[in-house]
Amino acid sequence: MKEQVKKLIEEINRIHKEFSESCLEQGMFEQVKLSRTISHIPASHIYKYRLVLHESINDYLMTSHIELKYFYRVKTRESIDDKIARYSERDNRYPVNNWLNDIFGARIILTKPEIEEVMEELDNWQDELGLKNWYLRDKEGYKGLYLYFKNRSNFYFPWELQIWDKDDLRSNVENHEKFKRSFM
Repeated sequence: MKEQVKKLIEEINRIHKEFSESCLEQGMFEQVKLSRTISHIPASHIYKYRLVLHESINDYLMTSHIELKYFYRVKTRESIDDKIARYSERDNRYPVNNWLNDIFGARIILTKPEIEEVMEELDNWQDELGLKNWYLRDKEGYKGLYLYFKNRSNFYFPWELQIWDKDDLRSNVENHEKFKRSFM
């Protein structure tokens, strides 16, 4: 399983890099430094990125060599607006690429031993696979291992991979609906 997860991470990272490079090279987006706060980044830049990603992600995913069952989504504009509003109100100003790090999100479901096996490898995979960071989340009944991709560029929106324990699946779905969809 560890090798399948590694392959998934490699493919998501490859797609992230190809999509981001292609958009910048084709001039679809300005080069906006996402390491700045939201007051320096036009919402229109975020919306355009989200729209282009939404319209083209399947083309990229169809060329991948992912054998592991996974789920994905592109964040809705409403969810982005909600996140922008929440982070704009904070006294501590955070760089956009630290909190708007999940416009694209993928999710896989594994067993606890499989997750532990993956976690043992993450330090080794960080440079090799271009991971930005990762952490274990256990907040409000919502649990998982979260990994982020940014390909060492402050011009690329980070992407997210969540790895859930199959034993937490039901409570994660219930809590996601309860706490993550308040903007609806």
